[in-house]
Amino acid sequence: MANRNNNTKQFRKPLNLNIGLIVFAVILFYLIACIVMYMKTEHIVRYEVKEGSLATDRVYRGIILRDETVQNTQVAGYVNYYAREGERVAKNALVYIVDETGKLNDNLQALNQGENTLTNSELSEFRNEIITYMHHFDCVDFQTAYDCKYALKNSVLKLANLNMLSNLADYSQNTGVNAINYSYSPMTGIIAYWVDGYEDLTIDNITAEMFEGGEDYEKKQLYTNTLMAVGDPVYKLSTNENWSVVIPIEAEYGAKLVDKGYIKVRFLKNRLESWGKPTMKTNSDGNTYLKLEFNNSMLTFINDRFLDIELILEDETGLKIPVSSIVEKEFFLIPEDFVLPGNNSSGYTVMRQTYLEDGRISSQVLDIDVYSYDSDSHEYYLDGTIIKPGDILNKLDSQETFVVSKRATLIGVYNMNKGYADFKQINILYQNDEYAIVKSNTKYGLNVYDYIVLNASSVSDDQFIK
Repeated sequence: MANRNNNTKQFRKPLNLNIGLIVFAVILFYLIACIVMYMKTEHIVRYEVKEGSLATDRVYRGIILRDETVQNTQVAGYVNYYAREGERVAKNALVYIVDETGKLNDNLQALNQGENTLTNSELSEFRNEIITYMHHFDCVDFQTAYDCKYALKNSVLKLANLNMLSNLADYSQNTGVNAINYSYSPMTGIIAYWVDGYEDLTIDNITAEMFEGGEDYEKKQLYTNTLMAVGDPVYKLSTNENWSVVIPIEAEYGAKLVDKGYIKVRFLKNRLESWGKPTMKTNSDGNTYLKLEFNNSMLTFINDRFLDIELILEDETGLKIPVSSIVEKEFFLIPEDFVLPGNNSSGYTVMRQTYLEDGRISSQVLDIDVYSYDSDSHEYYLDGTIIKPGDILNKLDSQETFVVSKRATLIGVYNMNKGYADFKQINILYQNDEYAIVKSNTKYGLNVYDYIVLNASSVSDDQFIK
């Protein structure tokens, strides 16, 4: 049986395009195109103008200068203090005693074995120390914990020494030992039990390295019942309520501060504020320093040599706008005699000289927008959308003419209230890196709750905004 060749051929089914598939493809292409265009288009973001304020504050680390007199021991022995740190002592007031034998404390305790109690005023001292520490505690600056510890310790030892002092007469009479030396204050002043070698420091010998407070700086605390040699510093007196804080400053900026006469200062340690009188000095190291003099609050910082302060220079209030909204635009300056009252929204018109077909000279009245007025030169600011350089303007009821050419710039923002980028002049009172405070309720400027373009570079003049 003969084989038959299989000559069967397979045909592809033809693609049937219908109207629904075509419409779907068109819509899909349109959506993709819209998405791509949206991603590539720079979007215009609006910002609502609101009232606000900006403070011109600068924080500095300063060195405290006081009239300080260090007192040294005249006799070797164990020093016991009787004046509380931070209090004012009178001239010839007992400050400390020196026990040459070192056995005074043990012998007095043997004489007085009774129970000791604290009076209400003594308890109040401890309470005030703790409350002050709680209010001013800063976990970043843990040195305040040690300052509180030293203050409490000195208060305890002072009360113990006062009790000891009342028994000294009995002790000397019963033992016949007279190895106690009394030391009295040579002058009145605020007492402090620490030294750092900066007691004689003035603005003339301050250097930039001192503000770092590094390894070369040492603050030595002086404790009661401590053995001291002859000539050792035992305490110091601040004899004047006037004190000062010295900060490093740029010469040009410092000169502006000196011209102000007085500067408002906030002490960051306790947030208190005071007014300081500035003076400036450039030292041999080439650096410039600003000295702020105060006549109060010296006692508050009796335990400090370094102090962080904030200069509160301005506190401007007005309309708060982002710096990114600010733009500079050029305008034509037109004398006020050539700008006439009109019927448009801005209320002004100009008469531009034109030529008719037969060559005769005529005038064309144009509605214009005024963006500002210079009261000194008596000129209006007009933009270049209506008038052009070289245009000749006519004066009403006069043969006098003016050729448009003079230009000047204004600082402003683009207002969005009318649906297009409408330039509005602003008067900046103060600005920092992010925001500016501008004067409110100006004739050609902004008002509260106006909408402006957040990024001025994203639009052009008179651009319609969707």
